[in-house]
Amino acid sequence: NTTNAILNHPNLKPTKTIDYELGFQQVLSKSSSLKLSAYYKELRDQIQVRSVAEAWPVTYKTYDNIDFGTVTGFTTTYDLRRTKNVWMRMSYTLQFAKGTGSDPNTTLALINAGQPNLRTIFPLNFDQRHHFQGTVDFRYGDGDDYNGPILFGKKIFQRTGVNFVADLGSGTPYSRSSNIYNEGEGTGSYALDGSLNGANLPWQFNTDMQIDRDIPLTFHKQKGEQAKHTNLNVYLLVTNLFNTEQITGVYRATGSPTDDGYLASSQYQSDIATKTDPQSYRDLYTLKVQTPYNYGIPRTIRLGVRFDF
Repeated sequence: NTTNAILNHPNLKPTKTIDYELGFQQVLSKSSSLKLSAYYKELRDQIQVRSVAEAWPVTYKTYDNIDFGTVTGFTTTYDLRRTKNVWMRMSYTLQFAKGTGSDPNTTLALINAGQPNLRTIFPLNFDQRHHFQGTVDFRYGDGDDYNGPILFGKKIFQRTGVNFVADLGSGTPYSRSSNIYNEGEGTGSYALDGSLNGANLPWQFNTDMQIDRDIPLTFHKQKGEQAKHTNLNVYLLVTNLFNTEQITGVYRATGSPTDDGYLASSQYQSDIATKTDPQSYRDLYTLKVQTPYNYGIPRTIRLGVRFDF
C-alpha cells in the first residue's frame, strides 16, 4: 500500500549543529583550578517524517528537514593537577534539551492516526537535567619519584596506579501511557498520558575502577643503533564496580522495567481466562516482559594488556 509507505527524499539537506560556549577559569592554587562554562547548541534541519497531502496524486509520507532543537546548559569543573600521588577532576552539568523530534520517526504515530504535521517543543530523548562526574587517579611514580611501600628492598608498587570514574545522573525522559499495552504479544495501542516525554527514568549511578601497571621494555638493536624503548601496560578493569541497578527502559503504562501491568489489569482478565492454560500463559508472559534489555550491564571484570610502541 503506497499510502502507508515512507517514500525516499533525494533532496534532503545535511543537518546542522551550531555551538556557542562562554567560559571562565580561575586558578585556586598552584595545582588546582575552577572552570565555569555556559553553552548553547542549535540543532537545525533535523530530519523528520511528514505527510504531504494529495500530492502523488494521493497523500504520502516522506522525510524532510523540518525538525529543530536547542540544548542549553551550564558546567562547573574542578581540576586538581597531580599533587604527590593524586590527580582529580570533578564536574557538574545542568542541561535542558528541547526540540520538535528526537529521531526521524517521532511523529510517525501521529501522522498514521490522521493528525497534521504538528511541531511541538518537548524534552528530547537525551535530555538529562543533572549530571555529576568525578575522576580520581592515584599513582606511584618511578625511580626517585617513588614514595610508596618497599618490601624486601623492592618498590612493589612502582609505576602502578588505580583510577576511579563515578557518574551520577538524573533519568532521561519517556512518554507515559494511560492504556496498558500487551507487550508480550505486541497488541493494543498506547494513549499518551500527560505530555510527550513528560516522565523520567530513575537516577543512574555507576562507578568504574581500573588498576594498572606499566612495565618498561627495551629492545637492543644492532651495533651503532639506538635501543628502542616501549611500554607494556597490564590492567584490571572493573565496570559497574558496586553492581548498581541501571534501569535504561521502563514500560510506559506502569513505569516499571519488569511489569507492563497487563496480567494485573482487570480489563484483560477475561482474555487471559480464555487461554488454553491460563497459568502457563501467565508464567510465560512474565518471563517475556521481565527482559534484561531494560537494564544496563552488571559488574564486569576484564584483564587486559596494552602494548605501546
